[in-house]
Amino acid sequence: MKSESETALRVTHVITRLIVGGAQENTIATVLGLNSTRFQVGLISGPTSGPEGSLESAFANDRSLLRLVPSLVRPVHPLKDLLALSQLTKTFRETKPDIVHTHSGKAGVIGRLAAKRAGVPIIIHTIHGPSFGNFQGTLANLVFKQAERMAAKATTHFITVANAMAEQYLAAGIGRRDQYTRIFSGFPLEPFVRSQADQKLRADLGIKPGDFVLGKIGRLFELKGHDDLLDVTPELVKRVPNIKFLFVGGGEWRERLENKARALGVRERVVFTGLIPPADIPRYVGSMDALVHLSRREGLPRALPQALAAAKPVVAYDCDGAREVCFDNETGFLVRPGDLPTLVERIETLAGNETLRRDFGARGQKFVLANFSVEQMVRQIAELYERSSRLRTCTT
Repeated sequence: MKSESETALRVTHVITRLIVGGAQENTIATVLGLNSTRFQVGLISGPTSGPEGSLESAFANDRSLLRLVPSLVRPVHPLKDLLALSQLTKTFRETKPDIVHTHSGKAGVIGRLAAKRAGVPIIIHTIHGPSFGNFQGTLANLVFKQAERMAAKATTHFITVANAMAEQYLAAGIGRRDQYTRIFSGFPLEPFVRSQADQKLRADLGIKPGDFVLGKIGRLFELKGHDDLLDVTPELVKRVPNIKFLFVGGGEWRERLENKARALGVRERVVFTGLIPPADIPRYVGSMDALVHLSRREGLPRALPQALAAAKPVVAYDCDGAREVCFDNETGFLVRPGDLPTLVERIETLAGNETLRRDFGARGQKFVLANFSVEQMVRQIAELYERSSRLRTCTT
């Protein structure tokens, strides 16, 4: 008779780096949530560096779950990429996982190719966000699409955080429709549900009791939409005299964005919090009146369901998976990317209508509570693993 450890599925996750971000939080929650008698789970990551912070401390209680591979770096680096491919192949051959589950662009390609070379029977890849699109040039798109098509040949199944990702990848000739499953990226809901306006925090941030606080959560970096929001701040200040902008997050563009706010004459209206630990995000969301998300490249922006979990209405660019949680005129407003006049109008509408904000927030909270729990995400991933294992058994 086999022991539990012998019957448990061995699963190895691979990600490029563990910075503070939605894909990384998703991956860590999956690894920690799955590690049980049914699964033996571990995570391989490249080194974490930069101003985005690190989530490696999530494994402080059990470092055996995390293995760092220094050659697995985010930028394209032919020598390191070949070394990472070799090291991962060797690791998979030695540890013999039943499933390799990859995340992010670089680790997604190298990890899947290494797993295929090592003879791993089931290879799953989560698409957290697009690796190609109109946010970059033609040559880069050609390279990334070709890499994704090559890696798709080694892929048993894709998980997407939004249906929009599946449609984009299928349109690019990557995989088959029956290979895709949407699983929303779950997060701890209760802290957001319990969050409320923290008057001390607001005071510490220079926010007055009567201010309308428009929050934005995200790295201070390109494609995140901070420039578009700053471009409309002068007009919004005219229309909503009590408005304050709360930028939650750190990043390489902080000084540049602060200088831009200063040049626009609105620096005193924009609060930069710097990098905030994920556990503290609910406190900041609770102190917002609404959230805006203007990213040009995102799978499904984690900030949107987080705000809705706290019953805060949202305004989002209609980009990638945003429309799968920001339902126009139901949980918030969708705006065509770059349509700044409409963006101003929608924000002004929310600022002037507390009843509408409450209605949008209540509907959004109900939807998020039914679809975004960590437990539901982990359960759906576990079911996919076991279903894939059964199908493989039936075909061998």
